[in-house]
Amino acid sequence: MTDADELRRRTRELLAAQPPADTERLDFLRARFDAGLAWVHFPEGLGGLGLPRSLQVVVDAELTAAGAPDNDPRRIGIGLGMAAPTILQYGTEEQKVRFLRPLWTGEEVWCQLFSEPGAGSDLAALGTRAVREGDDWVVNGQKVWTSSAHVARWAILIARTDPDVPKHRGITYFVCDMTDPGVEVRPLRQITGEAEFNEVFLTDVRIPDSRRLGEVGDGWRVAQTTLNNERVAIGGRRLPREGGMIGPVARTWRERPDLRTHDLHQRLMKLWVEAEVARLTGERLGQQLVAGQPGPEGAGMKLAFARLNQEISGLEVELRGEEGLLYDDWTMRRPELVDFTGRDAGYRYLRSKGNSIEGGTSEVLLNIVAERVLGLPAEPRTDKDVAWKDLAR
Repeated sequence: MTDADELRRRTRELLAAQPPADTERLDFLRARFDAGLAWVHFPEGLGGLGLPRSLQVVVDAELTAAGAPDNDPRRIGIGLGMAAPTILQYGTEEQKVRFLRPLWTGEEVWCQLFSEPGAGSDLAALGTRAVREGDDWVVNGQKVWTSSAHVARWAILIARTDPDVPKHRGITYFVCDMTDPGVEVRPLRQITGEAEFNEVFLTDVRIPDSRRLGEVGDGWRVAQTTLNNERVAIGGRRLPREGGMIGPVARTWRERPDLRTHDLHQRLMKLWVEAEVARLTGERLGQQLVAGQPGPEGAGMKLAFARLNQEISGLEVELRGEEGLLYDDWTMRRPELVDFTGRDAGYRYLRSKGNSIEGGTSEVLLNIVAERVLGLPAEPRTDKDVAWKDLAR
């Protein structure tokens, strides 16, 4: 029996024991995790079976055909795409057992406490401090642009634990309980009218050393695992043809011949081809992941994702003419996820402006592609061997 056959057998056993029509959604998801069918490439006991990542499609196809519920991956994308692979690589066995199951089932939402108002695009210049007091770390600082902080139970957090060494070497990586005293979440209202992002203030927050990921001072290396996975999660999602932003524009073009012009046709065809190239490149990147951890190539996909979203949404507004200037709702809301295709053209146009900032600015990603993918010389740096405390701020 092949691995694929065995997975089909296990999946059908799960469906027989937990019929989707008669089983509570959360009970089914827990049973799926315990059966090793959550992410088959994870180790046994942690939602997987230690099989190749490529075999996940076998499980997913069987469950979709049976009408089984999923774990709403868009709502818990930070946990799935960033926290989970980092915990798997650097967490202790106790941390893996504690965090991975409720993360995957969606019982506990995660957010990412990385960006800071004083560091800008230079993440390694962060100033949030963590000071050791016995078995705890006391954390003080501010984070910004934190998606889902208003609904999150846990956060992946990087903080400075040694200001006397160069900036990349004095950072440590933690798991922060968002319900702890001293954690304050404030909404950041965006140009869309929503407050999907937040700023988070940390005042004397005590984090047990048992919730540290990796070694003290090695947080930058741990964070690279998170960031590489983040870029793939944002820019390398598997989509059907005309999935994503290009879909609504193509549908409008087909359904509204009165809006067509020769110039818009030429621009639409160019963007349609580029979107398809990006989609197929994402498929190839997904296949490369089967062989190991994501590398800097994900930065290229994230770059393409941001540029295409902005150009496509701009074309859609132009195509719709006066209709494109309308906006459905400016109500201040705090959504749990970003829904690009479920809103109108105006929302897509405004929200896509953030794509070149979130998940790494396009300028930083261009440097990553140049240096780590193309092998070009690195930009000159004057702060490489300077202690963080001595940097100009």
